[in-house]
Amino acid sequence: MIIADTHVPKRARDLPDEVWRAVDAADVVVHAGDWVDVPTLDALESRARRLVAVYGNNDGPSLRARLPETARATIGGVRFAVVHETGAKTGREERCSREYGDVDVLVFGHSHIPWDTTSATGLRLLNPGSPTDRRRQPHCTFLTARAQDGALEDVVLHRLPQRGTGTSTSTGTGIEQRRS
Repeated sequence: MIIADTHVPKRARDLPDEVWRAVDAADVVVHAGDWVDVPTLDALESRARRLVAVYGNNDGPSLRARLPETARATIGGVRFAVVHETGAKTGREERCSREYGDVDVLVFGHSHIPWDTTSATGLRLLNPGSPTDRRRQPHCTFLTARAQDGALEDVVLHRLPQRGTGTSTSTGTGIEQRRS
């Protein structure tokens, strides 16, 4: 399960129920920063079987003391790096391929814009969007995926219901995609 930019309690009082169900079902939770509060980190640490996480630009000293700026983990034989910011959209694949050439997947946040691209070098870049602050996007979102036998499969963007509607949708990688 992959999330970022939770911004609790500034953008929501808590994570949506669907996110908590995904956390409970996941073998690994990846969080690409901008938690904003320590209780959300505490809750995810207590509920997730394994948490791979970083701090973001909106995270203060107490979160920065507990989380790295960059995290690396091998999950199901897939080499992951997690950061909050990757810089401007223009040139992202090339820039990240240079900086993270030793991994298979780079998970990032910051923009709140879902993103799934693969660079010319084969680096896959994923941004789950935000489950609490859609900004200019039509939905709040998060990702699920399966990493096994050295391959990342079944990447699914989960679109959360607008608060008060109760209807969510899931799609295959129905996010901004470009295969270089």
